[in-house]
Amino acid sequence: MSRAIATAACLSALSLAAACTTSDVLEPSAIVAPTAAITGSTAAAGTSAEVDSIDTLPAAPSAQPAPSGVQTSAIVRQARIYFAPIVGSTVEAVTPLTEQLALRIRESGIAIARSGDPGTTHLLKGYLSAMTEGRDTTVIYVWDVLDPEGNRLHRIQGQQKVSGGAGSGWAAVSPDTMRAVADTTASQLAEWLSASAG
Repeated sequence: MSRAIATAACLSALSLAAACTTSDVLEPSAIVAPTAAITGSTAAAGTSAEVDSIDTLPAAPSAQPAPSGVQTSAIVRQARIYFAPIVGSTVEAVTPLTEQLALRIRESGIAIARSGDPGTTHLLKGYLSAMTEGRDTTVIYVWDVLDPEGNRLHRIQGQQKVSGGAGSGWAAVSPDTMRAVADTTASQLAEWLSASAG
């Protein structure tokens, strides 16, 4: 069973690695990941826009505890991540994600670098898409972890399903859904950085 899952994950990663454009990366059939159902409320609708890097947004307080089970290693503490502008989302939808992501990244002991920081060790480039079918909207996310020269070192990807939201596309996606994407992303990034230390 676990071998089949590992094989499916490898095939999914290979198919995504071959993608050359944002639309190829965000093709929902290319992602083989479990979805988490979240009953969402509506968020304000807006137009699609690139969002400035995460270091320009204020960190929001959170009532949720930090994800557990992630050990911070020396490499996590030495990492300095620059967040490139996020592609594919509205400003209204991505704001809760960036605030939560900044909070979780800092809680993991990872420093957030500013644009042009010579000490930057990694860049995180995000691609988001929201697709509605019937009463369900699926947020698809892909994060490429790059070295300072732009070479992809790792990819984080997944989906969050919103059931029963009003509207379609980003209008159906609640801030809680985007915070869940941030929590998962930060946890997977910290785990990958810890694993790459050994």
